[in-house]
Amino acid sequence: MDLRDLRYFETIAELEHVGRAADVLHRTQPALTGCLRRLEDACGAPLFEKSGRGIRLTAAGRVLLKWARSLRSQVEDAEREIKELGGGISGHIRIGIVPTAAQFLLPSAVTRMLAEAPKVTLRTVVALSDSLRQQLLQGELDLIVGTESTAEEGLVSEVLTEDMIVVAAAADHEIFRKEPTLADLCSYRWALQPPGAPTRDWLDRAFDQLHLPRPKVQVETTTLMMLPALIAETGLLSFISRLHLESNPDASRLKEVPASEVSMRRRLVVTYRENGYLPPAALRLIELFPHSIGLENSTAQDG
Repeated sequence: MDLRDLRYFETIAELEHVGRAADVLHRTQPALTGCLRRLEDACGAPLFEKSGRGIRLTAAGRVLLKWARSLRSQVEDAEREIKELGGGISGHIRIGIVPTAAQFLLPSAVTRMLAEAPKVTLRTVVALSDSLRQQLLQGELDLIVGTESTAEEGLVSEVLTEDMIVVAAAADHEIFRKEPTLADLCSYRWALQPPGAPTRDWLDRAFDQLHLPRPKVQVETTTLMMLPALIAETGLLSFISRLHLESNPDASRLKEVPASEVSMRRRLVVTYRENGYLPPAALRLIELFPHSIGLENSTAQDG
């Protein structure tokens, strides 16, 4: 199989349309049709089937896509490693990182990195862990910093530190007028991530296990960075990293609601492909992460 054919095949598979792939790749449709014919001859099976106005992968096509991505990633890693031989701490790092870690962990680590190696360049993608893991597996990222999850074949994770996710409210919230109880948490409305986000799902399950009604959510948001300012300005409760209570501009306006039964301990990990190439700069960045803003004992966690 030709590497160029495989790369064209990847684009066709992602767009599910030969015509749109031709536009993106600046190739003619007959050229891409010939590419698919050669691959199907080599595989001995059809790779696509018609689906509405487009096409979709067959079972054989899905298998080939998995290996095509893996092969492309390995070729790109080889090219990068050869190019960076003898270059010391230099090159380009592609890093995915969850939102709160991007806010509190990344700036300090990058500052240290650039002080040591000013020629290093970085591309960061801020998203939730599930999305980042897919990009890592497809070779689009060198490493990700996110919350610990179930081990996955082909990936290696190293624990960086732990963090607590806690209930918080504005410092002048009426819940603090007396010693809060778990039942009190049910009396107020909340600002939380939508269902499906790990912290939200954990909190809902915790209330279920305590035989309490789930939090009454008035505001749902996927933008975690707006939560501290939002709860500082409203009577809403929320479920956020302790770092927001310690290192955030709104920190003096926020206060943790003592409720250990619904406090969530999580671990932050750095994850990379087991057989992927990590440039020296990426390895050094991994070493720097735990030293950022004193995170040996506490750091941020996201879903």
